[in-house]
Amino acid sequence: MMKSPIIKRSIVIKRHKTSVSLEDAFWHDLKLMAAAENRSLSALISSVDDCRERGNLSSALRLFVLAHYQGIDVSAGQHLNVVKHEGQKASVG
Repeated sequence: MMKSPIIKRSIVIKRHKTSVSLEDAFWHDLKLMAAAENRSLSALISSVDDCRERGNLSSALRLFVLAHYQGIDVSAGQHLNVVKHEGQKASVG
């Protein structure tokens, strides 16, 4: 049986324990992003959680990492509403 590339981890966000399932590459990049901002991984994930209006946290985190590498200002929460695709903006629902 093949091992799933998605890893489920428990994290604490504002004293609330939750689980997030992400591929290892996303976990790695989130850790790098948190370190670059001198923040804990939990604090970074909490800020992404605060910005999302719908959808699950795992999807929001994937969009956050994607937006970072696309050059979108991820600090303003715009990554959850807009993703660049071939030079155009498209809403993410």
